[in-house]
Amino acid sequence: MSKRKAETVEIPVDPSDVLEFTNLGAGNEVGRSCHIIQFKGKTVMLDAGVHPAYTGLAALPFYDEFDLSTVDVLLISHFHLDHAASLPYVMQKTNFRGRVFMTHPTKAIYKWLLSDFVRVSNVGPDDQLYEEKDLLASYEKIETIDYHSTVIVDGIKITPYHAGHVLGAAMFFIEIAGVKILFTGDYSREEDRHLNVAEVPPEKPDIMITESTYGTAAHQPREEKENRLTHLIHSTLRRGGRALLPVFALGRAQELLLILEEYWTNHPELHSVPIYYASSLARKCMAVYQTYINMMNDNIRRKFREGQEKGEGRNPFIFKHIQSLRSLERFEDVGPCVMLASPGMLQNGVSRELLERWCPDPRNSLLVTGYSVEGTMAKHILNEPPEIQSLSGQALPRRMQVEELSFAAHVDGRQNQEFIHAIGARHIILVHGEQNNMGRLKSNLMSHYKGNDQVKIYNPRNCEPLQLPFRSDKIAKTIGSLATKPPANGVILSGVLVQKDFGMSVMAAEDLREFSGLVTSIVVEKQRVRFGAGVSLLVFHLEQMFGAVRKELDEEKRPMFKVMDTVTIRCVEEYELEIEWVGNVMNDSIADAVLAILLGVESSPASVKLTNQSCSHSHYPSHANVTPALRLERVLMFLEAQFGEWLTSTDVGCNIVVDDHKASVNLETLEVECGFEPLRSRIKAVLERAVGTVAPFARFEEESDRDDEEVKEEDEDTR
Repeated sequence: MSKRKAETVEIPVDPSDVLEFTNLGAGNEVGRSCHIIQFKGKTVMLDAGVHPAYTGLAALPFYDEFDLSTVDVLLISHFHLDHAASLPYVMQKTNFRGRVFMTHPTKAIYKWLLSDFVRVSNVGPDDQLYEEKDLLASYEKIETIDYHSTVIVDGIKITPYHAGHVLGAAMFFIEIAGVKILFTGDYSREEDRHLNVAEVPPEKPDIMITESTYGTAAHQPREEKENRLTHLIHSTLRRGGRALLPVFALGRAQELLLILEEYWTNHPELHSVPIYYASSLARKCMAVYQTYINMMNDNIRRKFREGQEKGEGRNPFIFKHIQSLRSLERFEDVGPCVMLASPGMLQNGVSRELLERWCPDPRNSLLVTGYSVEGTMAKHILNEPPEIQSLSGQALPRRMQVEELSFAAHVDGRQNQEFIHAIGARHIILVHGEQNNMGRLKSNLMSHYKGNDQVKIYNPRNCEPLQLPFRSDKIAKTIGSLATKPPANGVILSGVLVQKDFGMSVMAAEDLREFSGLVTSIVVEKQRVRFGAGVSLLVFHLEQMFGAVRKELDEEKRPMFKVMDTVTIRCVEEYELEIEWVGNVMNDSIADAVLAILLGVESSPASVKLTNQSCSHSHYPSHANVTPALRLERVLMFLEAQFGEWLTSTDVGCNIVVDDHKASVNLETLEVECGFEPLRSRIKAVLERAVGTVAPFARFEEESDRDDEEVKEEDEDTR
């Protein structure tokens, strides 16, 4: 028994069913986060950051590789520079024309944070990304969105959820044409002193775009980290040193301030040691933290509520033991102290200046509490080099103690994988991670989902498009009066199909205004044409094309003809006809055909033949002087061509039998007798064409001048 090899037929994928994802930044790297989603003609852009290891144009995502004018929506996950700092450039320096959304706290901090970024950027005027005026102009165009609220922009549904990374950080749940996407941005699942943890959305997405900053590395438990931090700081102060904590101006810095405030409160012996927060930006933005208590976790809200109940009116972000330091010019560098200074990567600013000042003293400590990107001073000094290079190019000895404590509010490997499993997406895209860290996380995930062909993991590089096919059925919902009674079997449902973005509904025409906001209107179209031929020719040519033409009189008793109950023809003036119809696809086609006929009547050969034949009260040629034999010979030729073997001759005419339907034709009177109307009408039409063609073209001599005068008068009347 022979076996046939099975063949696999691959069904081609419709290009419109392919979702394309592209990293313009943060693909196998940390920094300049920017991602593009394209599907069904819609484009969503996620974040617009800069790379902390580069300056000027080199720090931007690869915007030149994509047409930003096609972006419909740009979503900013949080205010950190690597996620938001190039937004003014995009909005003011490119052809971007889309809408921008972020949460209320993010927008409140965005303006001050980027204003400080413009001020401290160490680049020349030719390499400056944007100016303060560009920042202010972009700020006015930004729209805010609340957690758990849904905004629909051109069919793109957007819902933000708590991300737990910094105040205002959001994960965005996006839906385009039924495909659901979750973009986590930077997120944290660890409970801390003031932020809500990242939420698991109530819906399961098809695609999850998640950070992979720490790869598979595990964080130290929060209590242990806090104990180690306070122990290192206390030890530094006991030996008379200074503790430098480089931090981002906003974000984890506020968590560290809460930890130190609590520790100082519980240790009176430290009350004489100052804690400085060196950032004019932080002083401006601290009011934002004091305002958005309602967007923080239960711990902060409880403390605030207890303070209000006790009549203290104390806000958790109004500190007793921490001083705001606007600039180093006001800092008296004498004795032990704790200094939180930005920026967190030690590239420039106050933190870099203090590092260069304090690094030669072994009593001092540098505590790196955030994530350090490759190429930055923070990453370099973690290797404890014997010396570092100052911004002026001078080699400085490095004797201070260097410690790393990860207070960065990113998930570690275990938390990230648990969250990915809880989300349950079929497509997992890893972004925002160094190549090695991201590769290790991808390997772990692939091992976990081994044998499950439904789950795919991707880690695309920058500017390498990732294409994911999504086939979807188009379903239309019946609403309004049509939905009150379900249709019976075999009954065709008739209504208006309304498509808005990617949703389709079927409704009755009278429900359009209520359910879709649309209104209906009837467009009556009119057109006038010059027409010099008679009415008989007009009717003759219309009947040849459309069959029966109904003749009526209008309100002014003028002749009016109705073609297919659709197009009305009126004789409005001498040598002028008016054509009127209700505009729609079908009626427009009929009207076009009518116009074509009217414009060709006067030059038609049939018209020439008809107008050269004697006629009295009829447009058919007279047969008075033509013998029956000759008439039979001429007309039967046409009938035979139409009906062939179904035709049999008689003395005065012929019989035609088609499918048991019999018709008798009298060639003397041109009458057709038949009980089957379609056959009778068909024979009648053939006879009319035959008679008009084969009859003599010359006028008969015996026709009197009176007859000619009657024809002339009739023509004048019909005009």
